[in-house]
Amino acid sequence: MSNLLDAFEEIKEKNKSINAYITFSKPDDSISDGKLSGKTIAVKDTISTAGLRTTCASKMLENYVPPYDAHAVSLIKKHGAIITGKANCDEFAMGSSTEHSAFGPTHNPHDLERVPGGSSGGSAAAVAGGLADLALGSDTGGSIRCPASFCGIVGLKPTYGLVSRYGLVAYGNSLEQIGPMAKNVYDCALLLECISDYDDRDATCVNTKRIDYTSHLEDDISGLKIAVPKEFFGPGTDSIVEKSVWNTIKKLESEGAIVEEINIDSIKYSLAAYYIIAMSEASSNLARFDGLRYGLHTGKSKDWNELFSNNRKSGFGFEVKRRIMLGTFSLSSGYFDEYYIKAQKVRSLITNDFKKVFNKFDVIAGPTMPTLAFKLGEKLTDPLSMYMTDIDTVSANLAGIPSISIPCGNSNSLPIGIQLMSSHFNEKTILNLGNRVEQIAGV
Repeated sequence: MSNLLDAFEEIKEKNKSINAYITFSKPDDSISDGKLSGKTIAVKDTISTAGLRTTCASKMLENYVPPYDAHAVSLIKKHGAIITGKANCDEFAMGSSTEHSAFGPTHNPHDLERVPGGSSGGSAAAVAGGLADLALGSDTGGSIRCPASFCGIVGLKPTYGLVSRYGLVAYGNSLEQIGPMAKNVYDCALLLECISDYDDRDATCVNTKRIDYTSHLEDDISGLKIAVPKEFFGPGTDSIVEKSVWNTIKKLESEGAIVEEINIDSIKYSLAAYYIIAMSEASSNLARFDGLRYGLHTGKSKDWNELFSNNRKSGFGFEVKRRIMLGTFSLSSGYFDEYYIKAQKVRSLITNDFKKVFNKFDVIAGPTMPTLAFKLGEKLTDPLSMYMTDIDTVSANLAGIPSISIPCGNSNSLPIGIQLMSSHFNEKTILNLGNRVEQIAGV
């Protein structure tokens, strides 16, 4: 127990400069035997933990302590993981930089003046900064892969339905998934094995065959067909990112993989479709936080309408308010068909286009993020510029397919990630290829 206490004190000390954690758990020496026995793990603060504060990085839930564990949390406990605490994130998982947190921004361990990515930035920074062996994040439009890329770790968004969303505070129900984050592909695969267990409390969880992912990490990649969409290297992509990703792809080709550049025309519509759908779902999901049913209660007025307004005004940050308003507009009378329904049609088009690609190819490859980690505050006053950082990641959420970010290079000590996507429930293939990327990139 004394060693565990020492480790927690060291983590708390390191956290002072990084701010990866919002809440620390209490050391518990009753560790279960299992695949994760003795490994420390940070849990994103949008994922419910019984008896441990879950704030969603918001004043709205600043004092909320869940009475139950998320299914994924109960599974990591079952497998012996030690939960170190709740990781900082963008408020209600809405952001790409972990600057939209009521508890202050998280700093990138590689450069404390830069963002760690978002919204699971605390989870990524905890792993990259040596504050946890593993982490759980959630990914609605790139929220695992973006910080994995910026912080130089491995992060995987599973197929929609592979991991139970029970206990994940909802932002965009039809898009989001809980997923693993780790220092290397093996640990990422191991954590995925532990959390991908069927749960009938989540109607979207699929009772499919569970796979021992770690046993397939050394499979031969010779003959594997890799598609590289030109759209993933569009305007705004840093030349150093493009060069690093292509160097990695060429190395895979030299090892027997078959590489072909392709076009997926519908990808150019993905960012617009994603934000309409995500913000619409956010507007609906966050309606429950009014201080009367759930969330902060200011008690500043006896008038119902004024009290409702004061509660939400005080409880939500500016980015959450912006997304609620935009989502409410998209769902309003006269605009529902013009925006939300049209976005859903585009989503179907994108999904079908990906299916066509996977009829011919095994994997899609490209940059995870179009740029290196940007400086804190650089994009805060330009929300469109912030939203554009998700341009390469959102299509996987719209299509519901698995996608992983693997470190493949760096520039001035700032990490670069390559993104690998595959067909539904084919995590095995991208983990195997990702393991090879890890070996050849030597990052």
